[in-house]
Amino acid sequence: MTDFSYQLYSSRNFGPLGDTLRMVADLGYTQVEGYGGLYIDEEAVAALKAGLAETGLTMPTGHFSLVQVEGDPAGTVAIALALDAKAVMVPHIGPEDRASDAAGWRAFGKRLAKAGQPFWDVGMAFGWHNHDFEFQALPDGEIPLELILAGDDRLALELDVAWCVVAGQEPLDWIAGYKNRLIASHIKDIAPKGEATDEDGWADVGHGTMDWSGLMTALRATKCQYFVMEHDNPSDDKRFATRSIASAKTF
Repeated sequence: MTDFSYQLYSSRNFGPLGDTLRMVADLGYTQVEGYGGLYIDEEAVAALKAGLAETGLTMPTGHFSLVQVEGDPAGTVAIALALDAKAVMVPHIGPEDRASDAAGWRAFGKRLAKAGQPFWDVGMAFGWHNHDFEFQALPDGEIPLELILAGDDRLALELDVAWCVVAGQEPLDWIAGYKNRLIASHIKDIAPKGEATDEDGWADVGHGTMDWSGLMTALRATKCQYFVMEHDNPSDDKRFATRSIASAKTF
């Protein structure tokens, strides 16, 4: 039976963290994935750790910004260890930090690998979580995501499959191509065109256009260990969490 995780970013606009943790635990999730706002200071980390202990949830994966992992590597490692995280994923960089050519993206991959060394030193996985911009072909035809991951064979991939589709890619190709580097996947869905505009075009998992039954079969054939439910902007996080895990259990 697959254990499903819940990206806590999905509930950032709703109730207190403790309420969210109890909600997802009651719904049958066994794991959560943290995000940057939950590690803003020692008090926030303590609250997250206490909430996990209270609910029995674990946090095997966490999103940590590049600014945090580069700016305070020792402190970030300490936070991840305190939360018993197994993998730290850098989730995003802004447009102003994105390279414009292949050489720049290769250099970024090396930079990411350097940032990952302190995490590898303590036995954690470390890598990258994609959006859509990493799939936009460069003038020479190269793909930034490939160049990033070429920075070091140890860089893990958390594939956000829906963003892959938004970028016009065939996700099965990326799943197969990086089957030995995949450690986690975001399980999210896309609403039919023109629908759910108040939710940025995303859908509850199993209620959109994605073939999640087929995708889960492909993901289970890789080294992917963590399956993280996410919605970037739900109007009702309990509805999203409830319907999504109900669907996922049928995949």
